[in-house]
Amino acid sequence: MISSEFEKSEFKKFCHNIGIKKELVSEVSSNLDSYYKEWEEIKKDKVTGESKKYKDGTVKKRIIRPSLKELKVIQRAIKERILVPISMPSNIHGGVKKRSNITNAKPHQGKKFQFTTDLQDFYPSIKYDRVYDTFLKLKFSNHYSHWLTKFTTWKYELPQGTPTSTHVSNIVFLETDFRLIEFCNRQGITYTRYVDDLTFSSQQCFKEHLQTLLEIVMDSGFKLSRRKTKYEGFQNITGIDVFNNYIDAPKKILEKTKEGIALRRDLKAYQIYVENIRKTNRRGR
Repeated sequence: MISSEFEKSEFKKFCHNIGIKKELVSEVSSNLDSYYKEWEEIKKDKVTGESKKYKDGTVKKRIIRPSLKELKVIQRAIKERILVPISMPSNIHGGVKKRSNITNAKPHQGKKFQFTTDLQDFYPSIKYDRVYDTFLKLKFSNHYSHWLTKFTTWKYELPQGTPTSTHVSNIVFLETDFRLIEFCNRQGITYTRYVDDLTFSSQQCFKEHLQTLLEIVMDSGFKLSRRKTKYEGFQNITGIDVFNNYIDAPKKILEKTKEGIALRRDLKAYQIYVENIRKTNRRGR
């Protein structure tokens, strides 16, 4: 099959796999810029709710780029039909069905030594070429990888606010995850990741291994931000307070729940969230 015929065949297969007509996919592909919005948003601390700042006092911001209309429909189809079926190891919790920030924090319960860090500008640091190469490594053809990459990146990087970005970032970071998992398993360290939040814990002090862990990530081309470096006692891990024998919602969430009960306000979402956290303690997990 000559190249042009193969390209047409792969495009047809791509449209068939996502269940959307070729004409619509072609139209959206030709006008991608009109299917995105863009604005800046101040970064907030997950625990305090206050604005994050750089060392010089400058407020940290992120660029939000949600997709719109037909493009969002296409991305949802790509997510459900192509990305979600790609298996993730049990260490990965963000963007994985039946996993959450709660399941991410639970494995670290009772661990005396804990270390948390996050990836700086995670989505925008993942460029078009890296996404394309990742799809090639997953054995998609060059043409199929092109279409997947074109519909999941914008302005040559992974946009914040689309249905596919979390799943694509998981797939791109997977090689690094496996290196971290292998090293942590050898050293008796528990490792989990929730999108751009990395958590490590152990019953034994593992300070001597921190540099190796950080180098594994940085050697993969990602930048790290040591938000909090605490090795003993409880920590807040992806929005969950982790203690020796249980986990719980942070104080600000518990106060919202009490407020709703006292004033009979409809704050059911907070109550359900707290219940989902606490029921893991009753199950002894």
